[in-house]
Amino acid sequence: MTSADGTPVRVGVFGLLGSGNLGNDGSLEAVLGYLRTEHPEAVVDALCGGPEVVTARYRIPATRLHWYRGEYRTASRAGAIAAKGLGKLVDAVRTAAWVRRHDVVIVPGMGVLEATLPLRPWGFPYALFLLCASGRLFGTRVALVGVGAAPIGNRPTRALVRWSARLAAYRSYRDALSRDAMRAMGVDTARDEVYPDLAFALATPSASAPSGPPGPVCVGVMDFHGGNDDRARAEEIHRRYLDGTTRFVRALVEDGRPVRLLTGDEVDAQVVAAILDAVDSPLVTAAEAASLADLMEETAAADTVVATRYHNLVCALKVGTPTLALSYAAKSDALMDQMGLGGYCHPAREVDADRLIEQFRALERRSTELRQTLTERNQAAARRLEHQFTALTAALFPTADHDHHDHAHAHALREAP
Repeated sequence: MTSADGTPVRVGVFGLLGSGNLGNDGSLEAVLGYLRTEHPEAVVDALCGGPEVVTARYRIPATRLHWYRGEYRTASRAGAIAAKGLGKLVDAVRTAAWVRRHDVVIVPGMGVLEATLPLRPWGFPYALFLLCASGRLFGTRVALVGVGAAPIGNRPTRALVRWSARLAAYRSYRDALSRDAMRAMGVDTARDEVYPDLAFALATPSASAPSGPPGPVCVGVMDFHGGNDDRARAEEIHRRYLDGTTRFVRALVEDGRPVRLLTGDEVDAQVVAAILDAVDSPLVTAAEAASLADLMEETAAADTVVATRYHNLVCALKVGTPTLALSYAAKSDALMDQMGLGGYCHPAREVDADRLIEQFRALERRSTELRQTLTERNQAAARRLEHQFTALTAALFPTADHDHHDHAHAHALREAP
């Protein structure tokens, strides 16, 4: 694919990619799959959190998102605070220079417009604002593709997120709640579409329906301390979550069920260690998943999944395994609802092991029926994502030859203003 002057189109991908979060990397993988299939001549590189990982895993050049390497550590010494402040100025110049070299920049999925987990305005929200402002300044089309959004209480964070969204040339969301949140923040969403999470575009391993005695249960855990507005209660929330989850795992073991502990981010390893320590049984093992594909393999082999992280849920639902969500944000409830399992959510902030076991047993009683529901919902999600990629091509690559593309979804397009 070439631009009007005959040179290959230069595409950048941007975000906290290669930083240990499997969901973010899965969204990147889905977008790279689309680019390699639909726009194989495009020249692609990344501005991201973990450039070495991204280059090694996805074979694209990558640049570090922040000049200051201690960006995500809390700065307390005067020197560190000064370096962080200087880093903000240097990043403005670095981001602008990077954006200017591209025709198109894609922010693949991720909850970039939300603060459901602790977040400082001058961290990623500022980086995203620099990206979108630079895009508008230099005429580079910036696309927020299949992103998550949520109401934001912190005023500086909300302002940066609102302006980032307004300055982007294209926006689509992974659920209707996200679009509603942006509309409530004052963004004109009239031409913005909602599609399933990008991870639903990844290849799916085949799940085997359970046979014989009750089989393994995957329990996806998270280093959960509440959200941005829960900082004062963070430790109490974490302790309650860990205690409830541990009691649930112990109850499964007492029923003779093998339990496989899953993570979705490197920080979750300490929760796995705490549960293994508390429930000393050969029936409890920890998976070493390095990608969403690995997580899908694990969840496909399970009879049932109980999970906290959003992309653990996505993986389990995508392979068609009956799933119960330990829900920490509205996006989890929306996803479960969308996949026909809205009745199987349990609050991560207030895990009640007895109630969770009841819900788990009710879920397992309907296992066969729910597997059929998930098969149908997954087919619908795959079709919707084909529309997403068609819309993206028409919005971002208007100079390319698209005669082979389906233009029936032109209403879903959002051209740069």
